[in-house]
Amino acid sequence: MEKANQNKLTPLVIFLVLGATILYFANALSQKEELAKNTKNESLLPPLVSETLAARFDYLSKETTNACGGGKDYVAQLSSDGKRLQGSCCNLMDFHSYQEQIEGLKKYAEYEIIPSDPYNIEASFADRMIVYNDQTKLTVEQQAVYDKAVELSMEEGPCCCKCWHWYSYEGLAKYLIINEGFSAEQIAEIWDLSDACGGEHHHH
Repeated sequence: MEKANQNKLTPLVIFLVLGATILYFANALSQKEELAKNTKNESLLPPLVSETLAARFDYLSKETTNACGGGKDYVAQLSSDGKRLQGSCCNLMDFHSYQEQIEGLKKYAEYEIIPSDPYNIEASFADRMIVYNDQTKLTVEQQAVYDKAVELSMEEGPCCCKCWHWYSYEGLAKYLIINEGFSAEQIAEIWDLSDACGGEHHHH
């Protein structure tokens, strides 16, 4: 009788394990799709900004929602209001540097999760990446890639200070290392090209 009960339980156990596995991968796929929402929607910018890079620069260089002192709560609030993090946080934007950054980021255009303009970030995207960063732990091997990227990067990390940009782009780095197999060199390059502090930086 005990053996018969065990035989009856076996299909049930297999069914439960299979169901849990399917649910796990479905949730993982859903999370990846959510995080990879397109951050490059030009229609969210004023019409004139979409016409030329110079017009975009002229608009963004006057914006101030990208604040150096802005932390996680600040981003969450902007996100709930449907706002964007626009402009530079520390120094005045430099057109030549901005132009090089925009051109450089085109190299990664196939990855929709990577913002194409670091001076014009959807707060909802930044908030999602901050949450992802807080909830995600790298393996030893993945952490080694991250640490190497820190050594190679211009700012020795995602940003010059631990503001919203640091935590958000730290989350982005984790995502790219885990889901896209990015190298330390690629992560460092993305961080450098995504600098949003303003000032002159040359990216050749």
